[in-house]
Amino acid sequence: MTEQTRLSPGDRAPDFTLADSTGNPVSLADFRGRSVVVYFYPAAGTPGCTKQACDFRDNLAVLGDAGYQVLGISPDKPEKLAKFAESEQVNFPLLSDPDKTVLTEWGAFGEKKNYGRIVQGVIRSTFIVDPEGTIATASYNVRATGHVAKLLRDLQIG
Repeated sequence: MTEQTRLSPGDRAPDFTLADSTGNPVSLADFRGRSVVVYFYPAAGTPGCTKQACDFRDNLAVLGDAGYQVLGISPDKPEKLAKFAESEQVNFPLLSDPDKTVLTEWGAFGEKKNYGRIVQGVIRSTFIVDPEGTIATASYNVRATGHVAKLLRDLQIG
């Protein structure tokens, strides 16, 4: 595997502005002063990504009460994100990064193992960005199932 960018705690979170599922721009800077969970997932509507999004949806109040905003980012176009958000009642912003610029800057796109083969793709990843815009935690290659529960335990929430 080739070397790729990976973020670590203490790094400045790369800023971004991406379209949400309604086509409106959303910037990480919009959330300065709040803690943000930024998670990257391969494709809306697939079983693992649906499970993960629904876990975030179902725990959004708990995360919000603890001061966390959730943002999901995938290479899907806003139209696909809108259908996914509607069908699954996703109640937090889903952002579109079709050219994979933000995914790459955050180390969430690149070489990964898939069924024993090395492929290029989205690396399921989750970050906690503190109110000052610094990476507090960086988790790569997370599992879709059980990840939100682990995140809540790690953050000592709930």
